[in-house]
Amino acid sequence: MSNNHIVILDAGSIGDDISWPDFASLGSVRVFESTKPGEVTERIKGASIVLTNKVEITAEHIAAAPELTYIGTLATGYNQVDGAAAATRKIPVCNVPAYSTPAVVQHVFALLFSLAGGICTHASAVAAGEWSKSRHFWFGKTPVVEMHGKTLGVVGYGDIGSTVARVAHHMGMNVLAHAPRPKPTPEYTPFAFTDLATLFRESDAVTIHCPLSAETQGMVNRDLLRTMQKSAYLINCGRGPVVNDADLAEALHQGVIAGAGLDVVGVEPMPDANPLRTAPNCLITPHIAWASVESRTRLMQGVFDNIVNFMNGKPTNVRNGL
Repeated sequence: MSNNHIVILDAGSIGDDISWPDFASLGSVRVFESTKPGEVTERIKGASIVLTNKVEITAEHIAAAPELTYIGTLATGYNQVDGAAAATRKIPVCNVPAYSTPAVVQHVFALLFSLAGGICTHASAVAAGEWSKSRHFWFGKTPVVEMHGKTLGVVGYGDIGSTVARVAHHMGMNVLAHAPRPKPTPEYTPFAFTDLATLFRESDAVTIHCPLSAETQGMVNRDLLRTMQKSAYLINCGRGPVVNDADLAEALHQGVIAGAGLDVVGVEPMPDANPLRTAPNCLITPHIAWASVESRTRLMQGVFDNIVNFMNGKPTNVRNGL
């Protein structure tokens, strides 16, 4: 065992139903179920390696931890860490990319098809006994819409976005995509990269997969929503703050769009006062798209492998420019 002291700040965010790699083989380990902002400085004191999922690590925290040599995220996202401050100390900030792609893609289409097929509405009606009273072998509460032949707009074309696009193509959908930087165009058609305004205007459903940044925060707002077709759906399994919750709730109440399927919202856990909680035609799941057993197992193995690679002098998945 090395002399590394490893601190895991919010192990509870990964769940307790999977087996973790043997971090104790890499050094002494201190595990916290969760950590409040005011507890970070004390808890990482003396640590050489810190792991975090959602707990923010600021420049002040880094400055107060002179023995810190490595920061790993229990996620693909790394905006919870001040990467620039870490870089000035030559501390790599490492993430785990692509571990959740199959699960998130699955969830995107589960939400989309639930909206298009009225799945939740019809299942609730059956549970309430309405089918039993039908005069026919079937009954419909809402129109069932085929997505075959429709256009899916994919905002963000990284690993998840590009996989969503490919699955949509195999489902018989046309695909529009928006990426802030040039990406290779896939071989299948119909597919086109386009600007954000065109994508929202021409898509029958829009799915969000772009990172959260100063440019994308609140990007999907009242003005952009009002350019969408009234029959269109909005899906967000990416980052909640990319969408303005109040503007989306307003659009749903006013029938600006047909529905929304969300796995993320602006503030999580979602406050009772969030207007989306009672918005019509809005399916909300509690940030579980990433959380399959298989995804979390891949994630923890990736976190472990990143530390091993760092200890061997070959750090991987470094995201703060080192």
